[in-house]
Amino acid sequence: MSDLTNYRKSYEKSALNENELPEDPLNLFHKWFKETEAFGGVEEVNAMTISTLGLDGFPKARVVLLKKYNENGFVFYTNYESEKGKALQANPHVCLSFFWPSIERQVIIKGLAEKTSDLDSDNYFHSRPFGSQIGAIVSPQSDVIPNREFLENRLKELEQQWEGKEVPRPEFWGGFLVRPVSVEFWQGRPNRLHDRIRYSIRDEMDWKIERLSS
Repeated sequence: MSDLTNYRKSYEKSALNENELPEDPLNLFHKWFKETEAFGGVEEVNAMTISTLGLDGFPKARVVLLKKYNENGFVFYTNYESEKGKALQANPHVCLSFFWPSIERQVIIKGLAEKTSDLDSDNYFHSRPFGSQIGAIVSPQSDVIPNREFLENRLKELEQQWEGKEVPRPEFWGGFLVRPVSVEFWQGRPNRLHDRIRYSIRDEMDWKIERLSS
């Protein structure tokens, strides 16, 4: 057993003040995202943890990549028949979280997931490299398989089948848009008195802004 009680860090790189907050959390998210990119030290700034409630009743968290965000919300792509995809279609309540330790920040987003349009999913699918397109077809995501060779052999078959051709997006693969209902921004501060600001939606164009105790 390892004793981690002496793992300590003082958070001192920035602050989050009410008088500097935009009215819309998407604007603050964009500012933080770009600042994290510029600061460096995070290999994939768009990596986010997505937590769902599974069909077995258990919550499950895993890391996926954010591929787009705008005034409507946050978009990622996946296999709709995966454990994640099935969970979201049964219960669209979802939590996304970003942790950027180099700049001592975290963002937690609660929202409702819905499938993106076929056109959006098609456009993103065809922007991917050929190998990634084939990989989406090859993998029965979350299913039990006999061994790794099962995937590698299937990949070789499909590479030969679709070489030099346009690969059609499978119907079981596409995007989810998460429309936020609350967005919490966490900025590490000294003595564990962290800054926590939460935006909660009141209607389509209006957000309530509150400071939370650390």
